Amino acid sequence: MEERFAGKAVVVTGAGVGIGFALCRHFAEDGAQVGLNDLSEEVARDAAERINQQVGAERVWPYPGDVADVNRIRAIVDDVAERHGRLDVAVANAGITNYGEFLDYTPEAFDRLSAVNLRGSYFTAQAAARRMIAGAIPGRIILMSSVTGGLYLPNLGAYGITKAAIRMMAHVLGVELGPHGLTVNAVSPGATITERTLADDPDYDTNWKGVNPNRRTGRVDDVIAAVAFLASPEARHVNAQVLEVDGGWTWKGAVPPRIPDKPIASSKLR
Repeated sequence: MEERFAGKAVVVTGAGVGIGFALCRHFAEDGAQVGLNDLSEEVARDAAERINQQVGAERVWPYPGDVADVNRIRAIVDDVAERHGRLDVAVANAGITNYGEFLDYTPEAFDRLSAVNLRGSYFTAQAAARRMIAGAIPGRIILMSSVTGGLYLPNLGAYGITKAAIRMMAHVLGVELGPHGLTVNAVSPGATITERTLADDPDYDTNWKGVNPNRRTGRVDDVIAAVAFLASPEARHVNAQVLEVDGGWTWKGAVPPRIPDKPIASSKLR
């Protein structure tokens, strides 16, 4: 079978678990050389080793670091590009979720949320764009938004604000970088089953598929397919867009009657 990303170099942030991990595995299985970033050195190393064992080749390299640290994310992107002589795809996947009502939300929680979700995404894209332009690569930059960036969900106001900003980021950066041959798009997942969402709500699947128009909850593979398309040559004329991967939920906006108010697992500062 043809490896569609053979000879390409990819960096994915926030990739030790969940969607980011699955993205790294997908790109590696499709022939790419992948830089896998995670906040934890141990998690990043273990994730890279697991994927390399699964694909039977050394295609994934671990890069621990906090994406809110601009110098660190620049160093990661530069190392990936120098190691492989190019950078073709950057997925700014790293993000955190902090639940809380507006009147009670703390400056510490807001600062950390915006530092990771906004500062991290913005400067990951900047570092990647600089390397792509320098190498004359028609690169693909993909940001991770959320349906909460378009519709209100209880106790997710601050998180939704950051995800709304990421949607605007895709529009702005796509326009600015288009003349350089780059595309910038955002993927906006709806309710998707991951380790984190199941930790927040063990009944997540049952609760959310009941309110989705297509009567299913999103799977990680649904998001992977969207990102892989935007990273592919076939998406060369798709730029500055937001791709909703939500089963139509955005146009309905119904909230399950039984969901945790403020899940502890996602409310921790990290």
